[in-house]
Amino acid sequence: MRHHRGAGLQAAVILILMLVVEPPQVLAAALGQREVLPNGMVLLFSEKRAVPILTATMLIQAGAIQDPPDKPGVANLTAELITQGTTARTATQISEAIEFVGGSLSLGAGQDVATVSLSVLSRDLDLGLELLADILLNPTFAPDEIKRKAQEVLAGIQRKQEDPGEVAGEAFAALVFGPHPYGRPVEGTETSVPTITREDLVRFHQTNYRPNKTILAVVGDVSLSDLKRRLEARLGGWQPGGPAFTPPPDPAPLTRPVVRTIQRDVTQANILLGHVGVTRDNPDYYAIQVMNYILGGGGVTSRLTSKIREEQGWAYDVGSAFMPDKYAGTFSVSVQTKNQTAQDAIDAILAEMRRIREQPVNETELTDAKAYLTGSFPLRLDTTSKIVRLLANIEYFGLGLDYVYRYAGFINGVTVADIQRVARKYLHPDRYALAVVADLTKAKLKP
Repeated sequence: MRHHRGAGLQAAVILILMLVVEPPQVLAAALGQREVLPNGMVLLFSEKRAVPILTATMLIQAGAIQDPPDKPGVANLTAELITQGTTARTATQISEAIEFVGGSLSLGAGQDVATVSLSVLSRDLDLGLELLADILLNPTFAPDEIKRKAQEVLAGIQRKQEDPGEVAGEAFAALVFGPHPYGRPVEGTETSVPTITREDLVRFHQTNYRPNKTILAVVGDVSLSDLKRRLEARLGGWQPGGPAFTPPPDPAPLTRPVVRTIQRDVTQANILLGHVGVTRDNPDYYAIQVMNYILGGGGVTSRLTSKIREEQGWAYDVGSAFMPDKYAGTFSVSVQTKNQTAQDAIDAILAEMRRIREQPVNETELTDAKAYLTGSFPLRLDTTSKIVRLLANIEYFGLGLDYVYRYAGFINGVTVADIQRVARKYLHPDRYALAVVADLTKAKLKP
């Protein structure tokens, strides 16, 4: 793996040089190529010959947002079971076949998509694609495997209840999103998971695991023509289908503060404060990222860290984030602090949100934020696995293959006035969701 990493680093250095000297159309071709295959699957490809490895990421519109509203957890359980046996192979045979050649094959569901990850030596590409095609096209959803995986999922849900951070996160999502699918846990609930039937899983797979709902990004030691030939041989028979996805209505913005407090016998209060954020296609996305870096996304240099950690010593770690998804997003500030200083920390967070809305940031803060965000960007391209994920996300969010060329310009174009404008528009210190998991007798939160 050391050589693999070195090749990725070499690619990142080349990319940085290209950012300086190459026009966008050349860079677009260098980052990757895009084709729509006959069955509707979108292929993103980048040829890297330095090391005999091939890495692939597949995004399928089969995430939890597609769950039946009364059965959260179907997408997750489907993803868990797809690698657990096909008409041709048992789960053990699948895992042994990929491990024998030193490769990896995994599948998991998130909020929006199911993600398949494949990594093999280039000489084992045919085997990797054969296993990939087999799990996608021929899962059996054997009843005994369903029962076993459902029990594992339920055990995981119960374990989450012992983690104050997880409990706070779930409560926060429910407050922010309400009935929107993002308000439900991806893995489902203790009530919903036992009701999921084999028919639910088969129907979900047949409806959503379709090539016309799939993005495949591939980086590595193979030519595009060779890759397409091998894909056609194994996935050419994968039939498009399924209804077009209708996005849910936007989550309703909060009109006042809403609070959920949860009693736990803990020494540290886990606090999440925030509200609905933005989607990735929001035209203010880059100004928001710079603003958030100054507020709480910039680690030790951020205002929240300076106030809550450096000045007051209330917490070791505090941070804010705008997390954009395809159909909605969140803004959140997270902090862990002693129960006794929980209210002080909450008050300080709200004060900093108001300050960045009311007072322009200074030029030094803006310059530092831009320098970090542009300077750290090439680190997203220092391994083939990062490049393949970036390619898939560029397609998923419609950013264009020249995105890496344009990114620095987007960030550097942000002004002091932009920071204040987006802070006023997208930060809401008077209508937020607050989830606190704490020893409430000691925390003494305001009513």
